[in-house]
Amino acid sequence: MLLIADGDAVTVGNPVIEGARVTATAQAEVKGDKVVAIRYKAKVRSHKKTGHRQRFTRLVIGDILAPGMTAAKPARKRTTKKKKVTEVTADGS
Repeated sequence: MLLIADGDAVTVGNPVIEGARVTATAQAEVKGDKVVAIRYKAKVRSHKKTGHRQRFTRLVIGDILAPGMTAAKPARKRTTKKKKVTEVTADGS
């Protein structure tokens, strides 16, 4: 992390800010734009066309944390606990 700006407070690293963190989640793996390379030999009049599409991972930035800050934990999904039901007979057992 090189720089963190939060309103009027600006923190500049030299060269980086020690202890700063970024949390991110991977959204998808996608292909980039097509790259075409052409090799041409002038006097022979031959050419070779090659190309590829670079794969990369698209990230979604969650939090940018300055040194000493902690990440907010995601809300836990509450589950309802089932109560154990016991049967009592007339004779007490």
